[in-house]
Amino acid sequence: MEWLNSIPGTLVSFLPVLVVLALVGGILAVTDRVLKRRWRDQPDLQFRFQLIMLALTFAGILAVILALPMGDSMRGQLLGLIGILLSAAIALSSTTFIGNIMAGIMLKAIKSVRPGDFLSVANVTGRITEMDLLHTEIQTEDRDLVTVPNLYMVTQPMKVVRASGTIVSAEVSLGYDIPRTRASRLLREAAGKAGLADSFIHVRDLGDYSVTYRIAGLLEDVKSLISVRSRLREEMLDALHRAGIEIVSPHFMNTRSLQAEQSFIPVAGDAAEVAEVSQEEVAFDKAEVAASVEQIKKAIEAVDKELEALESDDGKRSGSEALISAAAEKLEARKQNLLDQLKHAEALQQDAKHAE
Repeated sequence: MEWLNSIPGTLVSFLPVLVVLALVGGILAVTDRVLKRRWRDQPDLQFRFQLIMLALTFAGILAVILALPMGDSMRGQLLGLIGILLSAAIALSSTTFIGNIMAGIMLKAIKSVRPGDFLSVANVTGRITEMDLLHTEIQTEDRDLVTVPNLYMVTQPMKVVRASGTIVSAEVSLGYDIPRTRASRLLREAAGKAGLADSFIHVRDLGDYSVTYRIAGLLEDVKSLISVRSRLREEMLDALHRAGIEIVSPHFMNTRSLQAEQSFIPVAGDAAEVAEVSQEEVAFDKAEVAASVEQIKKAIEAVDKELEALESDDGKRSGSEALISAAAEKLEARKQNLLDQLKHAEALQQDAKHAE
């Protein structure tokens, strides 16, 4: 009968645990209900909801362990066991996680790429829209968004198109009956009409039946890179056809049976072409917004440097306080204008995210 007498004492010793369990269960239930109701129409916040519930559950488990009626040594061993299990799980799963974070820090530190830049990583080509610690988001020519882990970005060859300009080129094979100087002149004209500067010609191959020419030039406005690549080939076609030079393969030339005066040059069409929408405007809409945000931030940094320079000059020039004050006011007004533009651009960026 002694065990019957010990029941009240046992219940009293477990009373704190029961109270803690009730509190933990109630907090978890209320939090789950409130967050689900608040974020019901925002599925993109599901990951945040899961993290909050995971953290609260872990905190509740620790509270229950601390409330258990056991000795300090036993409680310490139990907490130590949980810590070991948690550390092992993190160590096993965080190799890639930590690697992506370090790679993201490296990309931010060396500043080799910025949002809005054109780049190619392995088989992914497009413009950067976002750069986070764990991943980089790239918008491709098809307007699709590709998420690339930062660890992949730093372990694969990465080609970044310079903002100051890039070389655009195209190749064409012409017969030996076409003088080299004439072919070079026509191709240079085509490059100029395509918007390329400082064009140059390379003879890439002397084949059995044709000569391969490469025309290249500097494109300063890299935002129109894709359109200019196509426009260069269009201008090459038009220039060669206007000059009476046909572009056919040697195999086709060797196997056709035609009269000597017949050639394959299309009849000139209408002079006015239908205006086409630029592919860059459609494909890189999100990347363009990200690029504008980065450009405004750069401009704000430049204004801050000018203000710092004026403050340092203020102590050296005692007779030109009025001029320095006027210049500082202009810079402050310019900075405020840039901050307003930045706020508007970031709002557009957030709207684009919600639209996805």
